[in-house]
Amino acid sequence: MTKIEEFEQLRPLLFSIAYRILGSVSEAEDAVQETWLRYDASTTRPVSVKAFLSATVTRIAIDVLRSARVRRERYVGPWLPEPLLDDPYQDPARSAELADSVSMAALLLLERLSPLERSVFVLREVFAFGFDEIASAVGRSEAACRQLLVRARRHMEAGRPRFEADRQERQELAERFFEALSQGDVDGLRRLLSADVQLVGDGGGKAPQLARTLVGAEPVARLLATAYPLMTRIDITFDPHDINGQPGAVFRDRDGKVLHTLTLDILDGRIQTIRSVINPDKLSHLGPVADAWSIDREVKRARRTTR
Repeated sequence: MTKIEEFEQLRPLLFSIAYRILGSVSEAEDAVQETWLRYDASTTRPVSVKAFLSATVTRIAIDVLRSARVRRERYVGPWLPEPLLDDPYQDPARSAELADSVSMAALLLLERLSPLERSVFVLREVFAFGFDEIASAVGRSEAACRQLLVRARRHMEAGRPRFEADRQERQELAERFFEALSQGDVDGLRRLLSADVQLVGDGGGKAPQLARTLVGAEPVARLLATAYPLMTRIDITFDPHDINGQPGAVFRDRDGKVLHTLTLDILDGRIQTIRSVINPDKLSHLGPVADAWSIDREVKRARRTTR
């Protein structure tokens, strides 16, 4: 194969590694592109193209993450990963690990790790790389990588829920949630939410967002049941779609432009967390982005006419 054919064959894997390290679609795509430029400029042929490209994209992602963490500390409001509709890399032998590692909850847990811990964890636990390959990728000894993995596992396990919902249960509960949402059914919504459910919005200061994370079944159900009927009056629609491997939906304006995404974190038969990404910088990879400020003004006008 030619260089470009070899690279394109491995592109899905490279993107999936970079996205899990960075939590950003745009930054992961940039890291993959930079990996190609370095590979194309290389005058020597590696023994293993896969190992070489995986190590290269990992090093680039680590450097990007170190600078990104500083920006995230100054982020306006809660920071959430960029929504990913479809993971391009598929491996039936590791489908469970791949699906779990790309969820919003898992990516937020990964944010607790140092860049090196995060990279080692992703390469080993998600993609099953050998410690010799990992050591080469992160520039540490195999023994040091094993220690990094131990610390990363400890942090990840401490934050994981004790029980996972199966896929069928999640889908059925999500269908009931979106049906209740479309009808503005506050009682129906309340029955699906955990008592301490959280509604988290990521606008990044660039779109209307909640002043704070909303907690509790009653206030969350009432806000959702009030807001969506107003949005339908100005022709906002939503398409149910798995996002980061979890039940969710993409909301669009009357012209089909993306307004925001919504993902549901489901556990023990109830919705535990609802995460909304409305920051336009995090939605552009999904298509043309709506003017959230303009829509917010329309919703407020619609609210006034109903009083």
